[in-house]
Amino acid sequence: MSDPYAVWDALLASCACVFTQPSLALFKELASAWVLCPGRRTLTRMIRMMLPRPRRAHDAYHRFLRVGAWSLAPLWRVVAEGLVTCLAGDNSELMLDLDDTLFHKTGRKVLGAGIFRDAVRSSKNSVVYALGLNLVVLTLRLRPPWGGEPLALPINLRLYRKAGPSHLDLAEAMIQEVASWFPERRWTLCTDGAFASLAGRSLPHTHVISRMRRDAALYELPLRPRKRRRGRPRKKGKRLPCPEQMARRYSKGWKRRVIDIRGRAKQRLLYARPVLWYNLCSDRQVLLVIVRDPTHKQPDDFLFTTNLDAGPPDVASHYQGRWSIEDTFRNVKQFLGGEDPQTWKAQGPERAAALALWLYTAVWQWYIVTQGSKRTWPRLPWYLSKATPSFADALASLRRALWRRRIFPRTGPRSLMPKLAETLIEALARAA
Repeated sequence: MSDPYAVWDALLASCACVFTQPSLALFKELASAWVLCPGRRTLTRMIRMMLPRPRRAHDAYHRFLRVGAWSLAPLWRVVAEGLVTCLAGDNSELMLDLDDTLFHKTGRKVLGAGIFRDAVRSSKNSVVYALGLNLVVLTLRLRPPWGGEPLALPINLRLYRKAGPSHLDLAEAMIQEVASWFPERRWTLCTDGAFASLAGRSLPHTHVISRMRRDAALYELPLRPRKRRRGRPRKKGKRLPCPEQMARRYSKGWKRRVIDIRGRAKQRLLYARPVLWYNLCSDRQVLLVIVRDPTHKQPDDFLFTTNLDAGPPDVASHYQGRWSIEDTFRNVKQFLGGEDPQTWKAQGPERAAALALWLYTAVWQWYIVTQGSKRTWPRLPWYLSKATPSFADALASLRRALWRRRIFPRTGPRSLMPKLAETLIEALARAA
């Protein structure tokens, strides 16, 4: 196994094409300090983690985020190419997940921030609004070597600003950018109903899986006229029942299949048929897939895909795997403090949020390369059933490698009693 610290250093050094030489040194110091910093990840707290002392004055790190001579697009491309090359293998078709999230911010003037609906705190009967950055995030979904729930690793990001391009415009631009990085690849994009209209956008080499409205107006394809007639030919055929009516009326055509729900095999009843959703895709059909719980404990789910050749179990399984992007947002906010950096001007707020998401991808990539499916978490008597690592475990493993190099750079742990050294390292690795 290669040296874990060397792998992390090489991962950061691979970004040399993005930065100037002085900025690269700042980036590497800031990235490692971000990983090691316990508590709130404000810039001043992270600077204090740069041992024995930071190379530059503290305002240099603020300028690095605010007006540094670098851009986000090449940084995302580096990490995306690393993931596809090292972890995706030879799969010609890769999975993407897309969603937006709110990074809360405080302050009178935070550039790019606005008042948006807080999906986490809102409910069906109560809508909560909060000040923050509304980020549209694109992730690459990978199946980890230990199995279980897939990982959603961010590979691109756009900041939504009011009176600017819409969420759909930003999402379309991101997908086109990622497709230009890998022209030989094919993509399947999973997203919730808010982004379903992407199915009608120009997405190169990309099929879309999303939710369909329960009351969607569906049609059959128009019949070809036997004789040429005057006027514009018909674009819609016979009107079909809406998806909710189909689920109630049709008793035939349902098939019991096993689908993958977040790493677990579950039985579901599936009904599928091609339909023309004219308001979304006026020129081509989509495949409607209705997913029903045989025990009727959960309501029917109405999905669709632009790939008419896709199997209904695959469509249902792929969409269920979309939940991994929600875990990504939670982990970035809770364990990497993505909302904490106190930058307010120029590109600072957007870059700080992007770096938190970039680090999430980098930590998982480092963990998979260096640890694989090896058990790296302690065996706890109250959690004996735990069989897969969490992001907190991956972060703790990276912290162990970094702290060992910082505390024992030359002499090694022999200068301390082995038990004392391991206790110290473990305490630092798990510090929240």
